[in-house]
Amino acid sequence: MSDHIRNTGPMLASPRCGAKTRCGGACRSPAVNGRQRCRMHGGAHGSGAPKANQNARKHGLFTGEAIEERRKIQALLRDARKLLEEMK
Repeated sequence: MSDHIRNTGPMLASPRCGAKTRCGGACRSPAVNGRQRCRMHGGAHGSGAPKANQNARKHGLFTGEAIEERRKIQALLRDARKLLEEMK
């Protein structure tokens, strides 16, 4: 064993990552300097999606047209159900 005394005070006093883990608890890793997240949750330089990420909207499920079409279909179904209830 070594007689070396470890100086863990600054490490233990550092701000912690604010991300939630899969089990619902907070991530206990230290945050990257000047950031709110650790290196694993997006605090590292270059992490995250690039600007104007084309892959994020590849399928088109959340375009304005798709959302509007779903709203119209929901309204049509709502009216049909209401009509069927009135006919009973």
